[in-house]
Amino acid sequence: MSQSRFSATFDDVWIVEGARTPFVDYCGAFGDLSPIDMGIKAARAALERAGVPGADVGSVVTASMAQASFDAYMLPRHVGLYAGVPIGTPAANVQRICGSGFEIIRQAGDDIVRGYADVVLAVGTESMTRNPIAAYTHRTGFKLGAPVEFKDFLWEALDDPAADVSMIQTAENLAKKYGITRETVDAYAAQSFERALAAQAAGRLAEEIVPVTNETFALEGYHDRGIQLPRKIERVDADNHPRPSPLEALARLRPVYPGGVQTAGNSSALVDGAAGAVVAAGAYVKGKGIKPLARLVAAAAAGVPPEIMGIGPAPAIRAVLERAGVALQDVALFEINEAQGAQIVAVEKELGLDRDKLNVNGGAIALGHPLAATGMRLTLSVARELRRRNQRYGVASACIGGGQGMALLIENPDFS
Repeated sequence: MSQSRFSATFDDVWIVEGARTPFVDYCGAFGDLSPIDMGIKAARAALERAGVPGADVGSVVTASMAQASFDAYMLPRHVGLYAGVPIGTPAANVQRICGSGFEIIRQAGDDIVRGYADVVLAVGTESMTRNPIAAYTHRTGFKLGAPVEFKDFLWEALDDPAADVSMIQTAENLAKKYGITRETVDAYAAQSFERALAAQAAGRLAEEIVPVTNETFALEGYHDRGIQLPRKIERVDADNHPRPSPLEALARLRPVYPGGVQTAGNSSALVDGAAGAVVAAGAYVKGKGIKPLARLVAAAAAGVPPEIMGIGPAPAIRAVLERAGVALQDVALFEINEAQGAQIVAVEKELGLDRDKLNVNGGAIALGHPLAATGMRLTLSVARELRRRNQRYGVASACIGGGQGMALLIENPDFS
């Protein structure tokens, strides 16, 4: 089976509603929070906004990349239980790196199509701050004179040993392949910041966000969980990475690699956060008289060479549109993760995208990229913008380390 056929359509699967926490800079106000508790917060908000009782949830699907707390194995189960789903409802965690947020929506759709559940709670949550300092070689002890091999997991995870490249180098490879200059990348990044700041000022990002405060998550018969923010911080209600970033300021930053195009200012920001959604069958939506946010039309994933992993959205988007029988020009809006500036510009060039349709409220360069939460954020963002503009089709997509891309096609149910 060819890679273009890893795709599926969904006839009657609906994204009822969703919510996300603010995305907060690495080592910031969310730095001490477990991704489980951020996930619970997003899950509770998604259920509340959807008007769906936790008792109706028949499956929980979560995503989180980092082993960011000692109870990480319990993440999917605890997110579900403390969000209020029945004790008998099972939960699973999935991993497709930066595509994990899409994967949980795809698997939620599969659960519904296959009859496992009528309602699925899907949550992506990530603490970039709490990526551990880890060692894999000391279980049997420390030998005399042997090196102590504790390493920064987050830093090491940015390398792909198969191709012997870092994620930044994959973007540099795309810059060379597509003739993308430093000036072009910085100009794209400046626009991402401008759009995010404009969206914040207009309240469009606030529509996505559930404010986070100190809170206890109680579960009868079990120990409480909760959120405890740092001293003197009582409430976090907005993304904090968007900031004025004019082209001339970005141009002064040193490239990661000498002579390269990627800098700290034109790459995705490290942030902590979570995002969740309620996905349901058409019969459930109709029976409850619910007005859903979007219809899940199709999903696709594709593989690309690891050394140019950032181009992954291009074949994934082509595959999802081919499977759904929708032309590229019929897609009104694209939300594609801005892993690195050169990467997103390469995808834009490869597909011939209209910049006015791409990441219209800013992207991960400005907002940040909490790995497993990103795909969910992108999907909810494009769904809300379709409704705001009365447009029909939107695509959400991301590149994936190791050489993949994933894409979802959604439809605005209110389009007329």
